[in-house]
Amino acid sequence: MSIQLKEVITHRDLRKFVRFPYTHYRHSMYWIPPLISGEMNTLRRDRNPAFEHCDTKFLLAFRDGKPVGRIAGIINHRFVEQWGKKEARFCYFETIDDRQVSSQLLGAIEQWAISKGMEKIIGPMGFTTFERQGMLVKGYEEMPTFSGVHNYPYYPDHLEANGYGKEIDYVEYEVKVPEQIPEKALKLRDLIVERYKLHTLKAASTKEMLPYADSVFRVVNEAYEPLYGFTKLSEKQIAYFVKRYFSFIKPDYVTAVLDENDRVLGFQISVPSLSLAFQKARGRIFPTGWYHIMKAMRNPERLDILLVGVLPEYQSKGINSIFMTDLTQIAIDRGIKYAESNSELEVNVKVQSFWRYFDTRQHRRSRIYGKSLT
Repeated sequence: MSIQLKEVITHRDLRKFVRFPYTHYRHSMYWIPPLISGEMNTLRRDRNPAFEHCDTKFLLAFRDGKPVGRIAGIINHRFVEQWGKKEARFCYFETIDDRQVSSQLLGAIEQWAISKGMEKIIGPMGFTTFERQGMLVKGYEEMPTFSGVHNYPYYPDHLEANGYGKEIDYVEYEVKVPEQIPEKALKLRDLIVERYKLHTLKAASTKEMLPYADSVFRVVNEAYEPLYGFTKLSEKQIAYFVKRYFSFIKPDYVTAVLDENDRVLGFQISVPSLSLAFQKARGRIFPTGWYHIMKAMRNPERLDILLVGVLPEYQSKGINSIFMTDLTQIAIDRGIKYAESNSELEVNVKVQSFWRYFDTRQHRRSRIYGKSLT
């Protein structure tokens, strides 16, 4: 049967594009449905400020009128300028196990990228590093974090059959919370605080954290600048992410390190694991999704470490010891047994050194693929 590709133009088309994986993964125990409203906001030109500096093309594949795959192509002009690379991105890639479908989807986006003057295509990568990115290549029977990727095991074969190869991998760790914090770690924390005259932000509510939210993302812009694929966030993007994500954050699981002038030097943001709650919500806050999410927030069994950042000039001064000891103590006090690291670049030795005091298991691996277009 022939495959028809349709460009996503209308709001109705976009809803079909967003909803495809909810059917595609309906029998999967490990796929975490994102909120439909959040996906729509990310992909709407009138909502997401990334469209101001990105060209996009969204495609749906149909067979006999039934959707069988989807893909998005993105050219982030800020990335091209910042990194000096004429690279397009593909993302939101989903396909049934039929290479005719995957080949047509990938081929169409490759031709679009070539028509725009691009010399290479990489992915899965979205507008920013704050979206789901990478393709799972290890850990298909491991539960991801609520923001983690999951795909069927045949996906990498489809990419490799179309000439794609490894660019870089991300790894994830399951971290066992110890019964007590090692004395060596506590002494190091106290030494760092005293040496650099630091203190931590103690916020009693999300409202009290909000004045520091912009500073947190400015740390992100500096700390993440040299990391693979990162593009600095604009002022509008910072405002967009603060509004979108800070509603999920509980101050109990956030550590911000400030200097004596109250300047934010670094931070870690963790949240109670919401994976099972998001599965029960099935992409919707109402009528019952909010209940499952709030219940998971109140009685966590696991933690997801979402984001960690330290200003470059402080990255070798032990600030990470403050994050880890403070978060570990909270986990111990609340009876939390495990934490999930979320994705870390396999070459980011600084981040992985966080776990040297802990019992860990490297259980998931995802991959960014690339293909030359010249």
